[in-house]
Amino acid sequence: MIHWLQHVHFEGLGSIEKYLIDRGHDLSCTRLWAGDRLPSPDSFVALIVMGGSMGIYDYEDYPWLQVEKEFLAQVVDRGIPILGICLGAQLLADVLGAKVNANPQKEIGWFPVIRNKTVPDFLESVLPEKMTVFHWHGDTFGIPEDAVNLYSSEACAHQAFLYKEHVLGLQFHLETTRESAAALIDNCRNELVQDSWIMTGQEMLGREDSFNTINDCMFAVIKKFFPLKG
Repeated sequence: MIHWLQHVHFEGLGSIEKYLIDRGHDLSCTRLWAGDRLPSPDSFVALIVMGGSMGIYDYEDYPWLQVEKEFLAQVVDRGIPILGICLGAQLLADVLGAKVNANPQKEIGWFPVIRNKTVPDFLESVLPEKMTVFHWHGDTFGIPEDAVNLYSSEACAHQAFLYKEHVLGLQFHLETTRESAAALIDNCRNELVQDSWIMTGQEMLGREDSFNTINDCMFAVIKKFFPLKG
């Protein structure tokens, strides 16, 4: 069983869902926004923590964030592979003792990231030295102790980290499809203001080949990182 955590109703697994189901994996989900209870950490072999429009310290509006962090700490301690995307990566960085704060500017749209030199051998073949990826974030994370910084961009120094080879945090989105990007645009349109690192909805959706490219990269990373059947 591969479990995943959903923070808002409009942000799902994107291309990851079909990829895993097509390979015979059972998926389960905790819809934190709907009040679902978290499972036992012993009930799954891998965990995916998705994004969301809230900040990791917004306890007053989202009291389940504190419970989620306690759950994530338990999963980390068990050595279970965890993939955190955007908010998910920020939550994991916080659990691992790193600071999470507002980035100097929001980064929304298609922008390149550059791979750093300290990339573990088992991921080097699936992480390109440079790639244009889909972003939607205003906050950023520090790099936890015992973790390596994998990617940077011109607008954001910390774009991805790997902690002890079983916790992978991605600030950017490799799972996004045109459909899931459209859902983000529809539900978070108020963030699309004119700025240096913010694209328009039309600009973001007019990149069909780019969606395919990042999805292929996501599949390659998952195959290396998770205990998959095939």
